[in-house]
Amino acid sequence: MISFPIVGDADNASLVAWTTTPWTLPSNLALCVNANLTYAKVKDRSNAAVYIVAESRLGQLPVKVKASGKKQAPSKGSNAEAVQDGLDKESYELLAKIPGSSLVGLKYTPLFDFFMELQETAFRVIADNYVTDDSGTGVVHCAPAFGEDDHRVCLAAGIFETAGLVVAVDDDGCFIEKITDFKGRYVKEADKDIINAVKDKGRLVSKGSIEHSYPFCWRSGTPLIYRAVPSWFVKVEKIKDQLLECTKETYWVPEYVKEKRFHNWLEGARDWAVSRTRFWGTPLPLWMSQDGEEIVVMDSIEKLEKLSGVKVTDLHRHYVDDITIPSKRGPEFGVLKRVDDVFDCWFESGSMPYAYIHYPFENKELFEKNFPGNFVAEGLDQTRGWFYTLMVLSTALFGKPAFKNLICNGLVLAEDGKKMSKSKKNYPSPIDLIDEYGADALRLYLINSPVVRAESLRFKRSGVYSVVKDVFLPWYNAYRFFVQNAKRLEVEGLDVFSPIDKVSLLKSSNVLDHWINSATESLVSFVQQEMDAYRLYTVVPYLVNYIDNLTNIYVRLNRKRLKGRTGEEDCRISLSTLYHALVTTCVAMAPFTPFFTEVLYQNLRKASNKSEESIHFCKFPSTTGERDERVEQSVNRMMTIIDLARNIRERHNKALKTPLKEMVVVHPDNEFLEDITGKLKEYVMEEINVKTVTPCNDPLVYASLRAEPNFSVLGKRLGKDMGKVSNEVKKMTQEQILSFEESGEITFFGHCLKQDDIKVVRQFKRPENVSEKEIDAAGDGDVLVILDLRADQSLFEAGVAREVVNRIQKLRKTAQLEPSDPVDVYYKSVDHGKNSLGEILNSQVQYIRDALGSPLVPKEMAPTDMVLVGEESHDVHDMSFVIYIARSCPVLSPDLAHASGNNDHVEALRVYLLSRSLSRLKNQFQAGNGMITVDCIEGYPAINLQLGKHVFLSAGDFYLASRS
Repeated sequence: MISFPIVGDADNASLVAWTTTPWTLPSNLALCVNANLTYAKVKDRSNAAVYIVAESRLGQLPVKVKASGKKQAPSKGSNAEAVQDGLDKESYELLAKIPGSSLVGLKYTPLFDFFMELQETAFRVIADNYVTDDSGTGVVHCAPAFGEDDHRVCLAAGIFETAGLVVAVDDDGCFIEKITDFKGRYVKEADKDIINAVKDKGRLVSKGSIEHSYPFCWRSGTPLIYRAVPSWFVKVEKIKDQLLECTKETYWVPEYVKEKRFHNWLEGARDWAVSRTRFWGTPLPLWMSQDGEEIVVMDSIEKLEKLSGVKVTDLHRHYVDDITIPSKRGPEFGVLKRVDDVFDCWFESGSMPYAYIHYPFENKELFEKNFPGNFVAEGLDQTRGWFYTLMVLSTALFGKPAFKNLICNGLVLAEDGKKMSKSKKNYPSPIDLIDEYGADALRLYLINSPVVRAESLRFKRSGVYSVVKDVFLPWYNAYRFFVQNAKRLEVEGLDVFSPIDKVSLLKSSNVLDHWINSATESLVSFVQQEMDAYRLYTVVPYLVNYIDNLTNIYVRLNRKRLKGRTGEEDCRISLSTLYHALVTTCVAMAPFTPFFTEVLYQNLRKASNKSEESIHFCKFPSTTGERDERVEQSVNRMMTIIDLARNIRERHNKALKTPLKEMVVVHPDNEFLEDITGKLKEYVMEEINVKTVTPCNDPLVYASLRAEPNFSVLGKRLGKDMGKVSNEVKKMTQEQILSFEESGEITFFGHCLKQDDIKVVRQFKRPENVSEKEIDAAGDGDVLVILDLRADQSLFEAGVAREVVNRIQKLRKTAQLEPSDPVDVYYKSVDHGKNSLGEILNSQVQYIRDALGSPLVPKEMAPTDMVLVGEESHDVHDMSFVIYIARSCPVLSPDLAHASGNNDHVEALRVYLLSRSLSRLKNQFQAGNGMITVDCIEGYPAINLQLGKHVFLSAGDFYLASRS
């Protein structure tokens, strides 16, 4: 703290100012107060010095040493007499309180006499609202050459003229000759000597160390100083209103950056200093006479050559600095030389729309047709940088904005919220991330982050992994499932897969085909709509939801169709539907995931000869508008029912492999019930594993209704009436609730309540003498799902069969089998004479065959030379058994040996058939309409073999034939 004695004050009072930069003290030209604050005049009891500080900052005055020799800090609360308004009364006496406005205009004695030539206007008290009552002493010393606010208030108060400002520090950061006491000293090194000089003058009130924010060079880590330098300016303030009008013509994402941040910046826009005192940079095209009276602006090389008579081949500084032009006023006025400064690099960036095509010297028509540009994209920090300079230059030159649309992104920070720094290495290597997860995963993570909403992102490696797990793996699994089953057609000897055209697919009778086509159309329409609005951040959540639907609804619920279990024609329809969904999704998402979609597309395009060579050559999918909202709503309803039923199962630990007898769906809308019990019924039954689905349109049969007010919505709207309206809502009868659901509104005390204002709760009415473990329910809004959890023998047998199938599927995965690999599955009961497992499996033959694609064969029917690929023992419901998986091989009928009468011939036929490729053998039978002739076994006559009579291509086929 430093005292500044007021000239002519009767009490010899001094204004007390607080500085954290001692090196600026020699340049002090004024003291600034806030005219609206109250100031206090206090007397130091130890030396009779009188100080003036802001009343609210009295506590900042130094506490004096007491008789005990210890410093006593001002206390709070309990020591009210010793401390008043933050003032230590034992150290200071409060003399008076004065308004800040009474201080304005007072003269004071400066610390140093280096600028006494300005004493007529300087060294007086001025006022400004930037002085606050929450820091310092409420008095700010002003060094106008080293601070923006200091310069502004001193200039406005007439402390100095613009041309008369004296800067006390040179280009090297050292005091100039004028500062005689410290001349040639680096300013930061002179701090201690300046403090000592102030102390020697008796003006030092106190000193200490204070931590505060200070600018440092981020490269060298050395402290920086702000210093006024001469600059060339663009008169932005003159065109501020035009700038605001041009900004209104642009569209920004997110909009608040334009409406708040950018607009507020333009409102306070000042003239733009476009010059920099550096060597490297674009030279300012200004040639000026020595007396500064004559300035020529070079607007072309041609003009410079004409005026100077010098051929110009390069515009860098070291080529043009030596070029001079004669004065128009005559030889006696010398020559004009280029000014030393170069352009602010942001001036060049702001010139991008025209500079990059060398306008106006070239491409004039091209520029005029394409200006303003469609969009620009940069970070939030460019609000006052590139965005600003683009707008200023285009407005000044053309009276229009430089762009039509702007995407503003936030900043990517380290995981701890700090700025990413190469020196701190507080971020993962981008190369390592791309090597591990791929560039598309990194891209999609950023697109789906707060960054694209102009907010900060704390970058997490786990976030990139989540994109792989939640987006790319499910997407790839749907693609892989399609490829496996498209190849299966060829393996089974059928025609190679070729996608059916979209128009024909619209005739499909399968409801999920129509649903996924409509969902794909919705995806394309949504992406196009959001891209037209430049909203990147909405696309990924929609894509994730679509992929989840594609994999967990369409593929999952259509596995039988896709695997060919419902016939070849139906299989090709479902595969074609999945193919078009995958291709369309890839093309729509190619701008977001260019590499992943290209890999998928290069394989998918093999099925179509008309496809473009690269996905990036494809046009964005066109939207036909043929969305089936009815179908989309139906499937959404189905998934609601399935989720509710699963919740009930989870509560009672009833695994999905355990079949249940009945599910009742309660809803007042018959259309809703038709959705669930119509074409979607088979999917509901399979997913929930129930034997029957029963609809009910009377909510009061299985539930009682209760109405609850939506306080979050009604509270703001109803105000004082909220209490009485709430009571009436809670008293609503069953009939009132049903009427409200049908009409969609009800009125209480003059307030009309809509469906969003009242929540209808359905409470399940369990039948008498039935426990919760036997029948339970779950509801969501206006739908109630009831599950009968009671088991019987038929359900038990079906559950055992599902458990066995589950063990077989897991063994297939363990054996790393592909879905198209031809295998036979055998079982052997090891219950020591018990036949219960065999009986159960015999009763579930059709289900097992549908689930596995082949029957489950008793081990005793396995050929002796089978090739085993997997074997496991299991226990299910106290039944022990062993599962075997073997390669499929041809099986000869016993009838063949009886008909031939030659066992050696039969054995030779068996060896021959085993040596053949199963797929080629199958193709040969298909070509011969189920018949082949074997005439290549030496020593034996030719023999005709009929498929399904003499020969079976697998043990499963033979087992089914023997059962029939």
